[in-house]
Amino acid sequence: MGRILYRILSRLVLHPWFRLTRGLTLGVRILVQNPQGHILLVRHTYSPGWLLPGGGVERGEIAIEAAAREVLEETGVSVTQPLKLIDVYNNDAIFPGDHVLLYLGQTDSPASQKGNLEIAEARFFAPTELPEDTTAGTIRRIREMLDAAPAAGHW
Repeated sequence: MGRILYRILSRLVLHPWFRLTRGLTLGVRILVQNPQGHILLVRHTYSPGWLLPGGGVERGEIAIEAAAREVLEETGVSVTQPLKLIDVYNNDAIFPGDHVLLYLGQTDSPASQKGNLEIAEARFFAPTELPEDTTAGTIRRIREMLDAAPAAGHW
């Protein structure tokens, strides 16, 4: 019941509130790899599919610190090396006025998030064995990183 309520509130209240109070928004996503090269993905309770961990940068917060915070909050994983900014993407198709910073991170930690109101599950996946319902933007970012494909510019 709590997850359903959170889903409803996030879509009907939080997103419109952010739109009204922020104009432009800034988010972060982090491609975290473990020593085996597996990629950390999360599945949210309020939207379908697997995606890279991440979230919004709060007013007054440094983006790279927001990225490390979001990974830890969503997955229980701490990055073990400094995060590296990969690219900046426009996310207008999903959320008008939104931009996403993509960071690359490394960890030795296993995903330890057991699920909460926001995150249903967090797991590492081999790049060749991503879940079928991995989001299109997530797949594009992984391919850009691993296959050295040119960045699309749009999430």
